[in-house]
Order: sequence, then C-alpha cells, then structure tokens
Amino acid sequence: MKKLFRHLYFQVLVAIILGVLAGLLFPGIAGTGKLISEIFINLIKMLIAPIIFLTIVLGIARMGDMKKVGRVGGKALLYFEIVTTLAIVIGLVVANWLKPGHGVAFTHVNVSEVAKIEQEAGGMNWGEFFLHIVPSNVVDAFAKGDILQVLVFAILFGYGVTKMKDGGMPLLHSFDRISQVFFNILKVIMRLAPLGAFGGMAYTIGNFGAAALIPLVKLMVCVYLTMIVFIFGGLGLIARAYRFSLWQYLKFVRNEILLVLGTSSSESALPGMMERLEQLGCSRSVVGLVIPAGYSFNLDGTSIYLSMAVIFLAQVFNVPLSLGQELTIIGILVVTSKGAAGITGSGFIVLASTLTVIKVIPVEGLAILIGVDRFMSEARAITNLIGNGVATIVVAKSEREFDEERYKAAINR
Repeated sequence: MKKLFRHLYFQVLVAIILGVLAGLLFPGIAGTGKLISEIFINLIKMLIAPIIFLTIVLGIARMGDMKKVGRVGGKALLYFEIVTTLAIVIGLVVANWLKPGHGVAFTHVNVSEVAKIEQEAGGMNWGEFFLHIVPSNVVDAFAKGDILQVLVFAILFGYGVTKMKDGGMPLLHSFDRISQVFFNILKVIMRLAPLGAFGGMAYTIGNFGAAALIPLVKLMVCVYLTMIVFIFGGLGLIARAYRFSLWQYLKFVRNEILLVLGTSSSESALPGMMERLEQLGCSRSVVGLVIPAGYSFNLDGTSIYLSMAVIFLAQVFNVPLSLGQELTIIGILVVTSKGAAGITGSGFIVLASTLTVIKVIPVEGLAILIGVDRFMSEARAITNLIGNGVATIVVAKSEREFDEERYKAAINR
C-alpha cells in the first residue's frame, strides 16, 4: 500500500477526486483552485519552449541529413491529415446516429460572449496563419512560448549546426547538458502535479457546478463515447498495423493522461510526454519533430468535438443537413482546424468560422456550448495527447528509428 501511495498517477487520481468533492461542497474554492492550477501550468509552460528547442536541435544534428528531416516531417504531416479527417468523420457519424441536440432548447443562455468569438473568427485568414509560423523575433517566440515558431527556429538552428560538422560538436555537448538540466527541473515540478490537478478540478466544478451539465448531459456522453471509440477503435487499429500494444502504451503514459485530466491542458504534459516516448523506444530526433508539430496540426480530440458540435447545433435549431453539406463541413474543418494553430480558444474560433462559412446554422448557438465547454475540454486534451503519442510511434517505426528492445523493457517494468 505504501508503494502505491508513492506512484504519481495514484496521487494525481486522488487529487482529482478531492478536487471534485471540494468544488461540489465548497464552491467558493473555485478562485483558489484556479490560482493553484494556473501556477502549476505556468511552471510547466516555462520549460516547454527551451525543451522543444534543445530536443529538435539535438535530434536534427544527430540525424545529420536534412533530407531525412524533411522525410520525417512529410510523413508526420500526411499522417496528421489522414487521422484528423478520420476523427472528423467519426464525430459526424456518431452525432448523426445518437442525435444529442434533439430536445435541447435555445433558451436562458448568454449570447454576449458569442459576438467576440464571431469577430475573432472573422479575422482568421491563411495569410496571417503563414505569417504567424515564421517568428519576426526569436526572443519574442520564446517569451510567448509559441510552439510553432520555436519549432521553425529550432529546425533552422539545427540545420545551421549540421553545416558546422565537427566544429559544432562542443555546442551540441553543451546543449545536451542543458537539456538534462531542464528535464531535472521538470522532475521537481512534476511532484506538484497532484496540487495542479486538485486546483483544476476544484475550479471547474466550483465555478460551473454540476447543475450546468444537466441540459447537455447527452452531448457530453456522446463526446466522451466518441473519443473512446476513436482511441480504442481508430488508434487501436493503427497500433495493431504497426505492431505495438495500444493498451501498454496507454499504461506507460498514464501519469501524463491523468495530469491532463486534472488540468484540462494537454500542454501541461508535453515535456513529460516527450521524455516518455524516448523511454518507449522512439528516437529523440523523431520525438522532437513530431510531438511539437502534432500539438499544432494533429488535434484529434478537438476535431471530433468540432464536428459533433456542428451537428449538435444543427439538431438544436432543427436544420437538416444534406450529405453534400456534411461533406463540406468535413472539408472546412480539415482546413480551419489547422488555421487556428497556436491561437488561444481556437476551438470556438474554428467552430464560429465553420458556422459562418456554411451559413445554415445560427452562430448564436455557440452560447449553448460556452457553459459546458470546460467539462469536455478534458476529453479533447486527452485524445489530442494520446493521438500525438501514437503518431510519434508510427513515424518512428516507419523510419526505423524505434528501439524494440527499449520498448519491451519499458512496458515490462
């Protein structure tokens, strides 16, 4: 029993349960819970940019071949596109089958926040997206923790180091040591994970309350059910095709999954996930390229939620959608979900822009979802996390950058 209490996943699970109880019994704790959760997430976020930068630079330098870097990136992007499209299709199918929007009335909702979301959605365009990818100021990219911009700069920096050949080795040795320092800091911060999970849950339940769930329980059940189907059905088949156990992988990253459940932030588990995937057998170079890119381009959980939300709102307003319109929705979501990469609150912005484009469902319907969105963010974040890990293993195996012996040793611990 004493050994069980020492495990981080057990501590986080207990903290989540205590957070739910505290939120229900003492709603006034919400403000304190939010403060605790945000402090913990900020501690993690301060490490994300330097860890990604160092991991990518070291990975590219060790590859030594920019053609291989391009091939790995190309495979990752192709995989992302196929799997996120699959996620969107699954979301549409389940939402049409279970009809979570039937019987939900558009009354007693606050539409004031929708106008702001609609305005931000109207400002989205591809020119700004591509301009956003390339940092105009590297220091600013690190200061803001912009994963996409740090990724681009790290690839260019890694390329610059490879051109130095042997002359770049002392720099790489220094970077390697600095990287170890950051991961040591991460280990210390992760001891506070139960506090972060407690705060996140206490805030969510205390602030929104269980009563907010009642009108939309069916939608929440449908979203969680669809995520489970996608993970164990879609990702399970991918895992079987590439000859690794999805269940063993999920067990190995359980700490990170529970951390995301408690904090509702997939970013909180990003550095730990990178370390876990290396321990699982993926090469550092593949992990360093695929995971950061996946956080911008491989949002499986978000894709499922967005597709289900569109159908849900269509059902609420009794708007029948033809097969052609639903195919159009798939195409729009595939594109717009990438365009919002790195934008805070991107889920609602993408949803608003999608509704604006198809012009058959009132954008005001977003007001129904705002109140319960937080309760579904855990499912989205966990699915995003799991999906990016599977993508990394798939790309590593396809590139023969996967150590089977290390994998066996990791899952048999």
